[in-house]
Amino acid sequence: MQSSKAYGLGAVTAVVVDFHSGDDVRACCASLLSEGCDVVVVDNAPVGTSAAILGDLVASVTLIETGVNLGFGGGVNRGVAAASTPYVLVCNPDLVVHDGAVAALVDALEQERDWALVGPKILDMSGETYPSVRRFPSLADAAGHALLAPLWPKNPFTARYRSGYATKPRWGVDWISGACFLIRREAFEALGGFDEGFFMFAEDLDLCFRAHGLGFGIGYTATAVVTHVEGVSRRRQPYKMLVAHHRSAFRFQAKHATGLKRLLLPVAALVLAIRFSIAVGTEFRARASE
Repeated sequence: MQSSKAYGLGAVTAVVVDFHSGDDVRACCASLLSEGCDVVVVDNAPVGTSAAILGDLVASVTLIETGVNLGFGGGVNRGVAAASTPYVLVCNPDLVVHDGAVAALVDALEQERDWALVGPKILDMSGETYPSVRRFPSLADAAGHALLAPLWPKNPFTARYRSGYATKPRWGVDWISGACFLIRREAFEALGGFDEGFFMFAEDLDLCFRAHGLGFGIGYTATAVVTHVEGVSRRRQPYKMLVAHHRSAFRFQAKHATGLKRLLLPVAALVLAIRFSIAVGTEFRARASE
């Protein structure tokens, strides 16, 4: 394998959307620069927020200050528009790429020409593997996961949903987390980028669903490893994030449901409303006990 720096120079632009991520965005950018990536930081917070945290790293990145929170997908779209490299690495600001991760992701796309994008192995802060590979759930699994996951994380519906199920062998997997993935820039443009109607959450699910619809494959490689702090921006406004999460989940169903699934949209709305109530109660109790 070539060195990550040899791959990164002129080949990969990393797009990082920042919204009050604090020191994590600096650590993220430092790790990306060490891999030889061109780095674009899209600051969705008030002008000057990311620049103040990045300090001397500002000179090494392209900083786009939107002056308004465009959401994750909207921010990524602005960042990709500033890129000219053949590959784009979409990367959360509270994430650090391990040595050689970028090279491994590029290798995967070079070897699997049917894949439009590929995700790495994502570790949490304890070193446990995050279930970043998901399947498109059946009606039963979607309902079971929605209702039981907040109270019983290891329920069988959630286990199947997070099984990494592949629809067709050459397509790789159904979908991968948007926390970190490498995509061919021409594929991103063919897809029209992220649907900005998803302010946060489910935009990655939607992108992968549409990619399969155009005949693109979705890949995963455990040889590329990143560590994700997860939820830095989310912890600032937990209840707004819960609203965004459930709104996006319903939007995805309404956008893509056909046949019986479309007739059952009112049921989906009821299930999500129940799940939202459970999630709000869980969040309230957790904060009360702090």
